[in-house]
Amino acid sequence: QVQLVESGGGLVQPGGSLRLSCAASGFKFTTYYMNWVRQAPGKGLEWVSQISPRSTTTAYADSVNGRFTISRDNAKNTLYLQMNSLKDEDTAVYYCSTDGSGSNRGQGTQVTVSS
Repeated sequence: QVQLVESGGGLVQPGGSLRLSCAASGFKFTTYYMNWVRQAPGKGLEWVSQISPRSTTTAYADSVNGRFTISRDNAKNTLYLQMNSLKDEDTAVYYCSTDGSGSNRGQGTQVTVSS
C-alpha cells in the first residue's frame, strides 16, 4: 500500500525559502519516477516537478524553473523540494505523487507565501 507523507510547509515571506520532504513507504520507491504537484486556493492540481528513479533527469514547470530544485534520497525513501525565491503565487498545498497528475498523492503540506 502506497503511503506518502509530506512535511516542511509553513508561512514564509516573499523571497524566502522552504524545503519540503516526502517520506515514502509501501512500494519500491527506488524504481519510481516521483513528482511534486500543488493546488492553489480555488484552483486545480498543477504539476510542479519530476525526478527519475536514479536522479539522472529532472523536469520543472515553467512557473518554478530556476527557483525550485527536486531531489531524492533513495537510501531514505525520501523526496525533497527545495523552494527558493518564493512568490505569493506559490501559495498552495504541495503534494508528492507517484504520477504527474497527482492521482496517487499524500495528504499534502501547506505553503503560504505572504508578507
